[in-house]
Amino acid sequence: MTAGRTRSEARVPATSRRAIQAAFPYRGARRRRRRLPYGIALAAALLGTVIGGVVYLRPPSQSLIVASVPYWNIGYGTASVLSNPRTFSEMSPWMYGLDSSGRIVPQYAPAQAAMVNAQLARLRADRIPLVPTLANVVQGQWVYRPLITDILHNPQVRARHVAAIVALVQRQGYAGIDIDYEDLGARDRGAFTAFITQLAAALHAKGKVLSVDLFAKPDNRGYDQRNLAQDYHAIGAVADQVRLMAYEYHWSTSAPGPIAPISWVRAVLTYAKTQIPAKKIILGVPLYGYDWVDGHGTPVSWLQAFQLSRLYGVTPHFDDASQSPWFDYTDSSGRRHVVWFENGPSTEAKFQTAESAGIGGVYLWVYGLEDTSIWTALRQGLPHRVSGASIPQG
Repeated sequence: MTAGRTRSEARVPATSRRAIQAAFPYRGARRRRRRLPYGIALAAALLGTVIGGVVYLRPPSQSLIVASVPYWNIGYGTASVLSNPRTFSEMSPWMYGLDSSGRIVPQYAPAQAAMVNAQLARLRADRIPLVPTLANVVQGQWVYRPLITDILHNPQVRARHVAAIVALVQRQGYAGIDIDYEDLGARDRGAFTAFITQLAAALHAKGKVLSVDLFAKPDNRGYDQRNLAQDYHAIGAVADQVRLMAYEYHWSTSAPGPIAPISWVRAVLTYAKTQIPAKKIILGVPLYGYDWVDGHGTPVSWLQAFQLSRLYGVTPHFDDASQSPWFDYTDSSGRRHVVWFENGPSTEAKFQTAESAGIGGVYLWVYGLEDTSIWTALRQGLPHRVSGASIPQG
């Protein structure tokens, strides 16, 4: 789920951030707020059936809005959630990994425990359900063999791992768990499905929810082994949420380009809806970008992109085809950089796509200091949101 750890960012007062947004134009940026004619809009809201002279209205579809926040940004992420009341349904701190023996451990250092727990307490006090993410990460590195292969293919190890996850969720009073197991092979497809099925049954028996993060793909095969390892249909049948990681279309070692071009996002959702119940699909919306130079991209937040554009005196463009902002610049060493990132208009396009697709909601990767206009776009693009207070707490 991660895009890499961001460089540290100074806190910016709200008044300063508004000034930044006003001073950060985009060439060609278009907000496509097309209002339907009154008659069409009304017809779209009706069932289309009149029974006994009574017109029956279709209840509005509700969207789950999830804040996915890495532990190193949990203070800012918590502040974003709490400063936007009645906007978020859940919070998923990306915070658990494994140790070398396969036990579940926090990813953060012991010295950070008090800070992390204080932020979680703030969220609990505001009745925000917590569904933390568990990733196959050991000491900051993604792992596969032998830890994950044993968990997936050894029935005894798998059963112990499932029991450990359920115990963690119950002990900490979480609403559930989010599983982000990445870089599996095609041979793991059946075993991964069996693990998710077993975990779902164990969590459901305790009244807890299971979310699973899957790589985005526009067809069953996808792009590589990681896609083949994930059976959309089977996982969609047992998980409560299927979070599609619809980003990294261009990544740190690819050529520069948009992180989540809107045509690709639409194709991913079109395929996913043929395999997964629509209301279980939660679309991943990135709030970051990359600065590419010499064949490598460094993750950047919206604020960092702004700072770079001001430092080098360039104005970002807005690519209509992908609905993404970008710019290039030449550094003091004469090297050309290309930056693609996300802002208010680009995320608004994704919210509108999620709404029109009729899926279950979205999750936002609150990676760093984002363009705060996205919160207004979120409330307008997904007006019927599930209240966190209405979800059973752990």
